[in-house]
Amino acid sequence: MGLDREAFYTRENIAVAAMGFCFPGTARGSDLPPSKQCAPLWRPRLLPLLKEVRLTLLVGRYAHQYHLGGEAKATLTETVAAWRAYPSSMVALPHPSWRNCGWLKRNLWFETELLPVLRQRVREALS
Repeated sequence: MGLDREAFYTRENIAVAAMGFCFPGTARGSDLPPSKQCAPLWRPRLLPLLKEVRLTLLVGRYAHQYHLGGEAKATLTETVAAWRAYPSSMVALPHPSWRNCGWLKRNLWFETELLPVLRQRVREALS
């Protein structure tokens, strides 16, 4: 995102709001999906408390589906690749994970096309 540590950890700058507030555990080396009841229970209570949100990063498939609804594409890759079709106040991203190395190698456009725009939008949101 192009942020230094201080900017990222300044409470007024960044809020991290997980799709679920409970860790569902792991299976075969990866996290299980968020519990189906968590997001519908907590997100409507949490989001109104976040004031002056200028940019929302939708990190991972579950965030894409929840926030984009029917506008989310069939796959994570298609949704991230369609970033131009969504409001500039939202950016769909892959979930950060060591597993993304292969995804990033197969989707070089992410680094060359989307990352510069993401960094610019972050700078604008924080200015």
